[in-house]
Amino acid sequence: MTDLSRLSPVFSPGEVWLVGAGPGDPGLLTVHALNALAQADAVVHDALIGEGVLSLARDGAVLEYAGKRGGRPSAQQDAICERLIALARAGKRVLRLKGGDPFVFGRGGEEALALARAGIRFRIVPGVSSGLAALAQHGVPATTRDTNHAVILATGHCAADGESVDWEALARAGAPIVLYMAVANLGGIAEALIRGGLAPTTPTLVVHGATTARETLLEAPLAQLPSLADGGAIASPAIVAVGAIAAFRQAIAEHVQAFRQAVGS
Repeated sequence: MTDLSRLSPVFSPGEVWLVGAGPGDPGLLTVHALNALAQADAVVHDALIGEGVLSLARDGAVLEYAGKRGGRPSAQQDAICERLIALARAGKRVLRLKGGDPFVFGRGGEEALALARAGIRFRIVPGVSSGLAALAQHGVPATTRDTNHAVILATGHCAADGESVDWEALARAGAPIVLYMAVANLGGIAEALIRGGLAPTTPTLVVHGATTARETLLEAPLAQLPSLADGGAIASPAIVAVGAIAAFRQAIAEHVQAFRQAVGS
């Protein structure tokens, strides 16, 4: 068996690695992420990091929860940054483990800047972005030559000052939209997208718990999202795709079903 540790750099004491853990399935960890788990003294992890991933940490590693969940008591970002700095100054190998990719709505940039200002050595380890993985898991491409040459990634989580994305402007852009952290505000977002010009019948795909055992899938026209969200049919965390690509799963499913019937499987 290949020794994968030789493919990764040495994780030195006093360093912080900002690592993307992917969408949830431990099999989608990168080699660098896996080796970071095997070497870290302290693992500071987000709410969406599952037991399957955390179980890969080395024996003796300290696991520290630093999760952020909308509407619930959560760790403050400044406190998280201070903790990373303190652990590194204590000579620990510090693994900051984030769901998806640390630089895609993961506040990895804020933490990298805080570490740089404090003079702490750090490394960025990209991860599989949850938004793209949730779609790919169900045969939905983020782009195709026949439907779109651009895709918009947007967070549905309002900023602390109450400001949000200009959804009507994004609707007019004409590109499919992939929403992260949008469940709490999904009704208002859908209504704004329709005001911006998207047809009420625009296809959407909602993937809850992507790549995990709790994964669920929902397909509906855009106009139905407010009532589905208000009725509790859409659970968090979820990725929501809006636009032509959202209909791609059904097209593939039809071909797969026809193939299985043809070969008698």
